[in-house]
Amino acid sequence: MNFRNKKHKLLEISLTPMIDVVFLLLIFFMVTTTFSKNTIIKVILPQAEGQPVEQQKQILTLTIDKSGQYFIDDISLGDKSLDTLEKALTAYKGNKNIPLIINSDASAPVQAAISVLDVASKIGFKNITFATQK
Repeated sequence: MNFRNKKHKLLEISLTPMIDVVFLLLIFFMVTTTFSKNTIIKVILPQAEGQPVEQQKQILTLTIDKSGQYFIDDISLGDKSLDTLEKALTAYKGNKNIPLIINSDASAPVQAAISVLDVASKIGFKNITFATQK
């Protein structure tokens, strides 16, 4: 009979899998969480009740009519393409601090206004507003 004491290996608890799971849960909750207080937004455009924006000496006015045609300072752009709009806005690229005011018809396609915002922000305009009426 062999009554020798067997040496037992010490049990080790590996924390690496638990840290990985916690990290993945953290990433999941960060991605799926919304950080806005209002989830339902009711928008009625172009009418609004608000304070008028103070007039500045230089402004750039971009108008969108109901068919989606673009006008910069009442001068019609040749077509509705985004390349033409980007070239026209790039001409004002030197002074990005001038406000860009978007006058959009109430029945104009929303995609036209979103495209203007996308192109203007890509060029570097920082002061972009929509014109509304009371």
